[in-house]
Amino acid sequence: MLHKTRGIVLKATNYSESSVVVQVFTEKFGLQSYMVNGARKPKAKIGTTLLQPLHLLDMVVYHRANASLQRISEARQKPAFQTIPFDIGKSTVALFLNEMLYKCLRQQSADEPLFSFVFNAVSWLDNTEKMSPNFHLLFLLKLSRYLGFHPAQPKPGQVYFDLKDGVFCSRLPAHPLVLENPYTSLFADLLSSSFDRLESLRISLMDRRFLLGRILDFYQFHVDHLGEIKSHEVLEAVLE
Repeated sequence: MLHKTRGIVLKATNYSESSVVVQVFTEKFGLQSYMVNGARKPKAKIGTTLLQPLHLLDMVVYHRANASLQRISEARQKPAFQTIPFDIGKSTVALFLNEMLYKCLRQQSADEPLFSFVFNAVSWLDNTEKMSPNFHLLFLLKLSRYLGFHPAQPKPGQVYFDLKDGVFCSRLPAHPLVLENPYTSLFADLLSSSFDRLESLRISLMDRRFLLGRILDFYQFHVDHLGEIKSHEVLEAVLE
């Protein structure tokens, strides 16, 4: 049966001489794998340029419950990116976000609030005139809400953040996996921020790199089998 759904491309893998298998996080069906025959041919109806990481798609798909591979009948990029492919900072951030999403989004059931968050955040990144260098930090903290481990705001006197338990606390934990001030305050500021207000949040390059490392540690504790994240090294080299 044919269904209309929006999708976010996460990964495309070559298959046979001219086809690809593409993994798409869809609004209607969650994460799905699609066989696209002939995608690498010059005049493909659905070509590889359409199936790049984080591309936002309108699709018409064939869907069979419990099938490991689905098929796409029609697809178009909507909205088409205006800046991400042409801005080195944005494209590097998109590469990093794509790796994180690919390793975090493994459910094969629909999650419309999660889908809407990612879709709207990627659209915001493409549309914003000047990307804040803190965008990826805020994205990860906001994403954690939809993955089920977003921290609550700290209460007065809670000057530590326990990365392992995911909570602010007033006493230093017995293990070293903790944020202390000034990083606790910066972390709390990020939690209360929004994409539109990021420009007012001042975080130095070294502090931003440190916070990214600790946020990735935080994810390692709360996302099963996350594995090593590689693209953040490129990200740190670009966002100076």
